[in-house]
Amino acid sequence: MANRSGTGPTRRASDRGRYGRLNRERVLASALDLVDREGLSALSMRRLGTELGVEAMALYRYAASKDALLDGLVEALYLELEERLGAEPVLGAEAAAPAWRTELHRIASATYDICLAHPRAVPLLATRMLAVPLAQRPLAVLRDHERVLALLREAGLDDVRASAVFRAFTAWLLGYVSTELRPMVDNPDEPDPAFRLGLHRMPSQELPLLRETAAALAERGGPEGLAAGLDALLDRFLAAE
Repeated sequence: MANRSGTGPTRRASDRGRYGRLNRERVLASALDLVDREGLSALSMRRLGTELGVEAMALYRYAASKDALLDGLVEALYLELEERLGAEPVLGAEAAAPAWRTELHRIASATYDICLAHPRAVPLLATRMLAVPLAQRPLAVLRDHERVLALLREAGLDDVRASAVFRAFTAWLLGYVSTELRPMVDNPDEPDPAFRLGLHRMPSQELPLLRETAAALAERGGPEGLAAGLDALLDRFLAAE
């Protein structure tokens, strides 16, 4: 129920649901689970309230709007990244590459794994970052930015060079993940590779190269492709010094 000024709910709804009293972590975890199962289109305050066994109104204590809930999903992904990085061993002096470079690879690899674990939430990493100014992004996102910039400073890059590499690193990582997750299969029940990819739908005269390479494009590059591209990117910037 909205108040007369239209600023939002006024009646306090109970936040004790089927899993006990709510907290922000539980709300975001349930929202992410719902998106993992049914996609972003299924997410609403009402549906999430049903999942948690509370009225939708109770959720406004933890996310003031649908946009805030979407930002919370981004936060949940980056918190999972922090948790994963904290649990994985950090390679020391025995690593072949400098520590800062090894750590960038570790961040990229962990981000890749998390995105593949939550593919339906991945579009938010682009759409919400396009909508939310830097200072208003979740703290977990800003800590990730800080982490990468600190490594680039460790590499000896000044502000201008570090900013350029930061942008390139982010663009490569998120672009690579987005390419990996693009749907390619037209009919998963079709045993014939050409029909499974729907090549019969592509005009052969106009798209000969795409038809020839579609099977290879449908294969994921995997973490090896991610690492190779990251090395090429870093080599390019370091060579310009």
